[in-house]
Amino acid sequence: MFGSSLAVGNDILDIGSSKFDRRTDERAVGSGAMIPKLALGEPGQFEVPNVADPAHFCRTNFASACGNSDAGQSVKFAKGTTTLAFKFDGGLIVSVDSRSTMGAYIASGTVKKVIEINPFLLGTMAGGAADCSFWERNLGMQCRMYELRNKKRITVAAASKLLANTMRSYRGYGLSMGTMITGWDETGPQLYYVDDDGTRLHGRYFSVGSGSTYAYGVLDTYYRPDLSVEEAIDLGKRAIYHACHRDAMSGSINNLYHVTKEGWVKIHAIDVNDMHYEFLEEKKNARMTS
Repeated sequence: MFGSSLAVGNDILDIGSSKFDRRTDERAVGSGAMIPKLALGEPGQFEVPNVADPAHFCRTNFASACGNSDAGQSVKFAKGTTTLAFKFDGGLIVSVDSRSTMGAYIASGTVKKVIEINPFLLGTMAGGAADCSFWERNLGMQCRMYELRNKKRITVAAASKLLANTMRSYRGYGLSMGTMITGWDETGPQLYYVDDDGTRLHGRYFSVGSGSTYAYGVLDTYYRPDLSVEEAIDLGKRAIYHACHRDAMSGSINNLYHVTKEGWVKIHAIDVNDMHYEFLEEKKNARMTS
């Protein structure tokens, strides 16, 4: 329709390619400012490091690693969070904290770590906040496009597969992401774990983040498929509290969601400090009665 001169642009994240060289082709405007010459159909691009080989620099210094394996990097991921989700007979519970850290520095205490993809689908954030937020919102766009094309809501399995395929295509580019995709479809409640390697796991409960080992301790001890709704909410609340109590990188507010066949609903947003004194009082009362 538009002729053969309109070529489809290269991938926007294909850093270190010929795009970098093409930036020298700029035109002057009236004020003398230099503005990149953009062709129709060609997307914009991210800035790349001012080094001889930007691609090699990014792979060397922006690799996502755990423990001391990133000690040689110029840029290190300093991350910490606690997120969890589990299925039970009454639906699904998604419970997260809200603390964002950069090493020992608490950058924010009000981060929304549950991404509301659509009224029946939720995603959680763990790892790099920008990576999780961008790609899960991108997933929301893909899910909406699926609905428009197929005239039906996407399944949780298909949504998690879309995200896993995206992560697989960017494997090795230094993304830092560990997420859970959960929701209700025609098959019932479903829960999947997806990370930046493209790994995709189906399970009854997962916990992701620096405080996940503490949360798993509570879940492994008290989880039952036949929990009542009140018991499930209390379990999600307690697991996050104990993780925040022991993990300095987790804390602030506990946001908890309940997912049923009617969709998700946010149950509460409680300060972890308030939960501490609530459970402390409960522990004192239990000692007095025993």
